Amino acid sequence: MTDYGHDLLFGTFITPTNSDPQVPVQLARLSEELGLDLVTFQDHPYQPGFLDTWTLMSWVAAQTERIHVSANVLNMGLRLPAHVARSAASLDLLSGGRFDLGIGAGGFNDAAVAMGAERRTPAESVTALEEALEIIRGVWDAGERTPLRVHGEIHRVDGAKRGPAPAHDIPIWLGAYKKRMLRITGAQADGWLPSLPYFKDGDLARGNAVIDEAAVEAGRSPSAVRRLLNLGGSITARSTGQLQGPADQWVEELTRLALEDGVSGFIATADDPDQIRAFALEVAPAVREAVAAERKRAGTVPATARRGSAALAARRPGIDYDSLPPELAARAVEPGDREYGSVRHNYLRSGAPGLVLRPQGVDEVASGLAWVQKQGVEFAVRSAGHGISGRSTNDGGVVLSMRGMRSVEVVDEATRRVRIGAGATWGEVAAVLAPRGWAITSGDYGGVGVGGLGTTGGIGFLGRLQGLTIDHVVAAEVVTADGRVLHASRDEHPDLFWALRGAGGNMGVVTWLEVEAGAVGDVVFSQMTLDATDTAGLLEKWGATVEAAPRGLTSFMILAPARRGQPPMAQLLTVFAAEGADADPEEAIAQLELLADSGPLLGHQAQLLPYSGVVRREDAHHSGGGDPSARSGLLTHLDQGTSRAVERLLGTGESYFTSIRATGGAGNDVAPDATAYAHRHQNFALSALATNQDRLNGAWDAEIGPVMDGSYLSFDTDSRPERLLEAFPEPTFSRLRTVKAAYDPSNVFRTNFPIPPADPADPGAASGPAGDGA
Repeated sequence: MTDYGHDLLFGTFITPTNSDPQVPVQLARLSEELGLDLVTFQDHPYQPGFLDTWTLMSWVAAQTERIHVSANVLNMGLRLPAHVARSAASLDLLSGGRFDLGIGAGGFNDAAVAMGAERRTPAESVTALEEALEIIRGVWDAGERTPLRVHGEIHRVDGAKRGPAPAHDIPIWLGAYKKRMLRITGAQADGWLPSLPYFKDGDLARGNAVIDEAAVEAGRSPSAVRRLLNLGGSITARSTGQLQGPADQWVEELTRLALEDGVSGFIATADDPDQIRAFALEVAPAVREAVAAERKRAGTVPATARRGSAALAARRPGIDYDSLPPELAARAVEPGDREYGSVRHNYLRSGAPGLVLRPQGVDEVASGLAWVQKQGVEFAVRSAGHGISGRSTNDGGVVLSMRGMRSVEVVDEATRRVRIGAGATWGEVAAVLAPRGWAITSGDYGGVGVGGLGTTGGIGFLGRLQGLTIDHVVAAEVVTADGRVLHASRDEHPDLFWALRGAGGNMGVVTWLEVEAGAVGDVVFSQMTLDATDTAGLLEKWGATVEAAPRGLTSFMILAPARRGQPPMAQLLTVFAAEGADADPEEAIAQLELLADSGPLLGHQAQLLPYSGVVRREDAHHSGGGDPSARSGLLTHLDQGTSRAVERLLGTGESYFTSIRATGGAGNDVAPDATAYAHRHQNFALSALATNQDRLNGAWDAEIGPVMDGSYLSFDTDSRPERLLEAFPEPTFSRLRTVKAAYDPSNVFRTNFPIPPADPADPGAASGPAGDGA
């Protein structure tokens, strides 16, 4: 008996007839309406009675919302692998991750040659398919910066550019029957997709054995290969043979195939709507129930938690992988897993964690938190992985990724209260809220995670109009170090609620935030380039203009040094918005003209668009970005002395990326003690990126230290203890230590600029930051 532990898939195999081209589309839509998982189409490009399979799959993907689409199987004898890779990735992106790739070596050689294909022997066709696997996966590996080169016997790719990356990890299923193809399936593919009517007695078991052996030899688990099956047969009132009989017979036979032969993908060969209905409504649910019950009784390990020798050898010391709770093990990613490259890094930081946990609910967060405290390694929490400081990844530790908890739900229309999962990105939030005419100030990039920014501050493009993001947080769900699930608000655990808004990473794992959005219509988004030769003069004029502007204007500046004969330049990114209405273009133009007077204007463009067009959905797959060093400081004004200090910092050449974000406005209406973010009189936030922390510290301390007034830790990588009091000036720091002692006395959450818990036995313990033990 072999059960590989995969979740069950049920789908249809539809003939792409063109006699009535809407029929295959209607059957595909019916398959989705009935709750099936997959719709597939045979691919015979030389058949004039069929629709082109790629065109049909694209059309079906556009006509459906949930169901996955695949060829069954794609004829690779007539297609270039690199082209297939880009077509597949494109359709996956356009469909929101709903394309799966079934491929075969190609049959009907004479018909293919008649269409212009090269004639190949069967052995050459298999070689070509094996080379195609390498090329397809190479094209999808968009994070690899080197050009793709594959010099095969049949296919050659010499310096091809990689990408795009698909929306999800597209599985590649092979239609295979003979031993060499089966061995390729076991060693390299993600699934086996044969047709049951082509089998003789024992072929399924023999094929599984060959695949399993090849998988083990390649260092893989046999469960790395899903087993799918095109079924044939029909659901009838009377039994006349295998899969020829009533629904009860089908349920019994498919359940046996799942539990004894490891089949987890059942694809009904049916162009009859009644057959599809019976399969979807009478067979599929009963098979799922029967298999689930037996797996529960037997304690079957999910396929995703099984690993081969190569993956096991990549495990890191200090982590008891085998003790991981099953509900977490099913989605956890280890260094030897194929998905590891997409989860190891954050936006600007390279990482090599020993394990990435991906909980789907608060109970799994609590379970993971309890488990990780028993491990002897670093621990980090990640919302979306954009943090400049890089503390959402590590080397050899455990990362708790919240990306599986990213729902955006309107809780109360009247107050515009929205509940947002900590793993959502602000681009995803903006896209949901824009149709309602709502927006939440949320940084300047849509790939930033809700959990990180929403608990530290949130200096965004609507900041002067709305204040900080944390100023609009009204409630949170938090898992504390001891496993409690708490709701924090002004009425529940108010001390924790205060601390979460500014120092949340120190107190627990936030699973969702409730935020009250503002009513904001379309905004004017301006991109302006100015000559920054007189950097100090430019900064002084820009700063004064921003402070004098209506609160609807928020402007950010990026300073670039002189290079290649070009003068130093400043790019202004400015949003002009109105509360409860669309921005007035004429008023916006008047204010932008004043900004343009800050220095010689080199270029300008502006447009009226929804806030979701400024803070857009962005790809959350990160590949690291050079591991920069960073410093950050708050500035009360950009007066002459401060502007000259920034100019001198730029003159050192240490900062290759310097930005200044306008804050203040509505944010400064909030009392300093209302949240753990106490900086309520400053008007600008300065940050700098460099290649060397010590040299940057030297330049920053000399030039910016004397003029800065507080710090925003989300943009800082300097780990010296004095940073804590810059970010959390007294009495905020002492108050935070007291709250920390109540909710995290063991200092479990200590990787994100750790605040040491107060010692109840030492009344003076809260007088200053701790040293290395913090």
